[in-house]
Amino acid sequence: MPRRTATMLASTLVLIALLCAGVFIPVPYSEMSPGPTVNTLGDHGGEPVLRISGQKTYPTSGHLNMTTVRVTGAEYRMNLVEAIAGWLSDDSVVVPHSTLYPDGKTEEESTQENAEEFSQSQESARVAALRELKIPVKSRVVVSSVQKGSPAEGRLHAGDVIKEVDGTAVREPQDVARVVTKRSPGRPVDFTIVPAKEAAAAEKAGREPTTSRKVTVTTKRADDGDRAIVGISAGTDHTFPFGIDIKLDDVGGPSAGLMFALGIVDKLTPGPLTGGKFVAGTGTIDESGRVGPIGGIDMKLVGAREAGATYFLTPAANCPAAASDTPEGLTLIKVDTIRDAVESLNKVREGDTDALPSCSAS
Repeated sequence: MPRRTATMLASTLVLIALLCAGVFIPVPYSEMSPGPTVNTLGDHGGEPVLRISGQKTYPTSGHLNMTTVRVTGAEYRMNLVEAIAGWLSDDSVVVPHSTLYPDGKTEEESTQENAEEFSQSQESARVAALRELKIPVKSRVVVSSVQKGSPAEGRLHAGDVIKEVDGTAVREPQDVARVVTKRSPGRPVDFTIVPAKEAAAAEKAGREPTTSRKVTVTTKRADDGDRAIVGISAGTDHTFPFGIDIKLDDVGGPSAGLMFALGIVDKLTPGPLTGGKFVAGTGTIDESGRVGPIGGIDMKLVGAREAGATYFLTPAANCPAAASDTPEGLTLIKVDTIRDAVESLNKVREGDTDALPSCSAS
């Protein structure tokens, strides 16, 4: 066989081997791409995203779209060819697999965590919106969960309202741990509670619970130290003066909180908050109205612009990344709190866009 032919044959075989390796050998990366956007003022799946009952609401117009990111599953393993294609694409981002699924989380575990965060974001959005409108929201400290096999199992239950611990009034979830850890492991702690069923019945009837009882739980030593624990997690539950139902399937994580809160504010105040404009955005929100950063900001910007948005509410901490690669035709608006967002939307409605707080890449 002539040397030239042999060289070409060998090169072809090497190329085929490299292509096969690229197709069949997995690499430790995952892909993020723009997900769907949903108008919190509108319908999704034939039902309103936000439904408010027992309180006067007002017509809205325009868009307040929450944005999402689509990611590859935890069990999916990209090959080298897919990873290179993703790196070269303008509409996707390739990241280390551990970025999306840290500590070896399974897809089921990640989905469950995202669902819990999404539920909490809805609760925080309701509270933040009503407090922004100066509408009182009652709160109470409750048992969020009881650890299996712990001293509290069978004695305290999820949903029990915690009034006192060892005679000390409880006002915040952290008050519970502060009192319990003062005890030596093995010593009893008295909880004054309203049982979950009684608390739920009272809330449904629109009254305050009238009964409470004392439950004694013996502490044990924590596995990670010498502090005393009883094996519960404490959280905050809220009683709202009217119904606010948020319905959006197949979405997880906490990043829609800001847009849910703004949708509630818009429906409860006269006049369209956006002035009919197409506004999208993202950001976590806590009960005080503070807006926090999220992941996948570049993909959310692309998804928002493709959906038709011209303004994007951007958490301040995400501004540098967002400003470094903003899709053409999309104006970024920096927000730290729900108050910032409402004031900026007022400027958008009035056409005073030069006064909007902008994002910078630095």
